[in-house]
Amino acid sequence: MNKLLKFSVPFIAAICMAVTSYSAAASPDQSELKRWKTQAQHVQIIRDNWGIPHVYGNTDADAVFGVLYAQAEDNFNRIELNYINALGRLAEVEGESALYRDLRMKLFINPADMQAKYTDSPAWLKKLMNSFADGLNFYLYTHPQVHPKLLTHFEPWMALCFSEGSIGGDIETIDLKQLEQFYSGHPTLMAQTQPEQEINKVDPEPGGSNGFAIAPSLTVSKHALLLINPHTSFYFRPEVHMISKQGLNAYGAVTWGQFFIYQGFNSRLGWMHTSGGANVINEYLETVTRNNDGDGYVYRYGAELRPLKATTIQLRYKTDSQMAEKNVTVYYSQHGPIVRKIGDQWVAVRLMQEPVKSLMQSYSRTRAKNYADFYRVMELRTNSSNNTVYADADGNIAYFHGNFVPKRDTRFDWSQPVDGSNPDTEWQGLHEVKETITLLNPSNGWIQNTNNWPFTVAGANSPRQQDYPAYMWVNPENARGIHALRVLKNHSNFTLDSLISTAYDNYLPAFEVLMPALLKAWDDTAEANPLKLQLKDQIDLLRNWDLRYANESVPTALAIYWGQEMMKKIDARAKEKKIGKSSWAVFDFIAANTTAQEKLESLFFASARLEQDFGSWKTPWGEINRFQHISGAIEQAYDDTKPSLPIPFTASVWGSLAAFGTTSPSKTRRIYGDRGNSFVAVVEFGPRIRAKSVLAGGESGDPASPHFNDQAEMYSKGGFKDVLFYPDDVKKHSERSYHPGL
Repeated sequence: MNKLLKFSVPFIAAICMAVTSYSAAASPDQSELKRWKTQAQHVQIIRDNWGIPHVYGNTDADAVFGVLYAQAEDNFNRIELNYINALGRLAEVEGESALYRDLRMKLFINPADMQAKYTDSPAWLKKLMNSFADGLNFYLYTHPQVHPKLLTHFEPWMALCFSEGSIGGDIETIDLKQLEQFYSGHPTLMAQTQPEQEINKVDPEPGGSNGFAIAPSLTVSKHALLLINPHTSFYFRPEVHMISKQGLNAYGAVTWGQFFIYQGFNSRLGWMHTSGGANVINEYLETVTRNNDGDGYVYRYGAELRPLKATTIQLRYKTDSQMAEKNVTVYYSQHGPIVRKIGDQWVAVRLMQEPVKSLMQSYSRTRAKNYADFYRVMELRTNSSNNTVYADADGNIAYFHGNFVPKRDTRFDWSQPVDGSNPDTEWQGLHEVKETITLLNPSNGWIQNTNNWPFTVAGANSPRQQDYPAYMWVNPENARGIHALRVLKNHSNFTLDSLISTAYDNYLPAFEVLMPALLKAWDDTAEANPLKLQLKDQIDLLRNWDLRYANESVPTALAIYWGQEMMKKIDARAKEKKIGKSSWAVFDFIAANTTAQEKLESLFFASARLEQDFGSWKTPWGEINRFQHISGAIEQAYDDTKPSLPIPFTASVWGSLAAFGTTSPSKTRRIYGDRGNSFVAVVEFGPRIRAKSVLAGGESGDPASPHFNDQAEMYSKGGFKDVLFYPDDVKKHSERSYHPGL
C-alpha cells in the first residue's frame, strides 16, 4: 500500500510547513563550508574545447560533487526547475495555473517519506546523494550573483524525488485537466494558459528515440557499435564525463540535476534508452459511496466496503502581491490516489514507486563492466518507462523491453481501466527479467528500437508476439521502425561514419503510402473538377519526388504541409478506431478512409498556407524548417527576423530517423524545432573506445558563453565531433582546468 496512507492529516500539514522553510536556508556553517572546500580539492573539472566537463574525482562521491557543480555552471535554471517540479512547488514560482501540476506530484512524492527512504538507503548511495546536494550548495555559495527562483538550499533526499531520468516520468502521464476537474469541480485553470494566436498550426512532434546496436560480425573493425539517439526536447540533457579512481568512467547525456549518465557508455559497454516498454501504469475503477455515518467515503472491494483514505495536501502559489495557500483533500484506495472520474466511478492509478531502487539502478548501470554485470543491475527491476538497447566490448548486443513489469491476470484488458472491486485485478508481484521481452546476440547481427513494438527489433530474429502477454508491450509499429528495418537489413561493413549515415538516411517512408493515394485521387478526379487544373503543377512535382528530404526540396515542404492537413482531417476518425497518429497504421488509414476530394482539398489548403506564409507554394523545405537558439529561457521564443539555420530532417511521424519537430504551436511563419535529435552519439567498443557526438546548440545555457551555440551549425548538417574519452586527449583539447569554486 502507498506509504502516504500512513500519515495523518495534521502530520502532513506539519511536513508541508516544514518543507516551505528549506528554500530559505541560512548560510552554511563553518563545518559544512570546510567539508565542501575539502571535497572540492579532490575534484578536477577539465572543460574541453566544446565546453564539455570532464570531471575527475578520487571517489565516485567526488565525481558526483563535481558533475553537479559543473551542471550548475552550465544551467542552474534548468536544474532548479526540475526539482521545483519534482517537489510539487511549481505554483510558488509560476502562480495558480500550476496548482494541479503540483498536486499531481504531491499525490506520490512526500518529503517526509523521501527523508525516511534516504535514511534507510545503502551507505554508498547516501554518500552519492550527500555529494549531489553538496555540489549544488557549494555552487550557490560560490556564485552569490545567482538568484534561485525558489530553492536556495538542496537536501540529499531530494535526489529520490527525481531518480529515473526520463523526459516525462510515470507520474506525468496523469491527465492534469481531469485531475483538476475531479478535485475542483470547475473549469480548469490550465485552459487559461493557451496561446492567444497560433499561426503555425503544425501537429506536435511525437516523442521518441532511436537505438541501434551492431554486432562485430557486421563491422569493419570487428567491434560492436552503438547508436545513442534520444529524441527529447532540446537542451533537456547536457553532455558530461564522470571519472573516479574507484573505477567510474562514464560518458554521455545526463538529465539536468541528476548524478548519473542516463544514456551513454563507459570503457566497456553502452546503453541507450528508448521510451515505451510494457504497460506498467494501471487505472482502477472504484465504486465509491458515502460512509454510513456521513464522514468520508468507502469503496467496494470484493464483498467488503473499505474506507477511502483522505489526506489534506497544502498547495502554495504565487499571486501578484504575495504567496497564497490552497488545501485540497485527496483520496486514496489501496490501488493508489484517485485522479479522475468516469461516470459515477472514481479512478485510482497504480504505478511504480521505488525511488531508492530506481536511483540505485540508474547509477549502477554506469559502472557495469560486462553483460552479466549489466543484467544484475537490470534485476533491480525499476526501469518502468524505457526500453534498453545495449552493446559491449565483448561483442554482445542486447535488448531489454522495460524491466519493471507487474504480473497480472491476462483475462483483463490492461490498456483500459479495470474493476477495482475485483480482487483478481491486483498486481501479483513483478516478472523476473528473464520472463520479460529480451534479446541477446541475434544471428542477424543488429538490434533496433524506435519506441515501436519489440517484435521487429531484430527482423526475423525478433521475439514473437504470441509468446508474451499483451500487457508486456504498449506501442505499435511506427514509421521509424519500418525505416530502421530497411536501412539495417542486409547492411554490413559498418563504421562509425556509416552508422551515422544510416541514422540520418533521408527517406520518408510514410509518403510511400500517402503519395500514391494522393496521385490516384488526382488521376481519378473528373476534368471538370476545379481542383484538377488548380493542382496540376503540384501533382507533377510530387509525382517525380524521390520521397527524400533535403533543404532545397520543394516537394518535401509541399508533402509535409499536405500530410499535416490530412492528419487534421482524420483525427477524430482515427481516435474512434484507436489508431495513434504516430503509428505506421495511420497512413493506410488515411489512404483508405478519406475521399479523393478530401485529399485534393488538403493539397489545396497546404498550397494556400505556403502561399500565405512564404509567398509561393514552391518554397524549399530548408526555408521553412529551421533551428534557432537565441535565448537561455526554458520556454524558447522564436523570431522570423532573427538568425536561424536550415534543417533538412523532419518530424519523426513521417519516418525520419533523424528527428526534428515542434511540440507547441508558434506565432511564426517558419517551423522552429524544439524536439528531436538532441544529444546523439555513436560508439565503437574496441580495446580503446572510439566515439563521436553532437548536441543541439551547445553545452551551455548562457547566451554569452562561446558554448551556447557552437555545435549548432554542425548539428544542422548532421555533423559530429570526436568524443574525448581518455585523459591525454582531454588535456590536448583542454580549454580550462580547475577545482570547483577554487
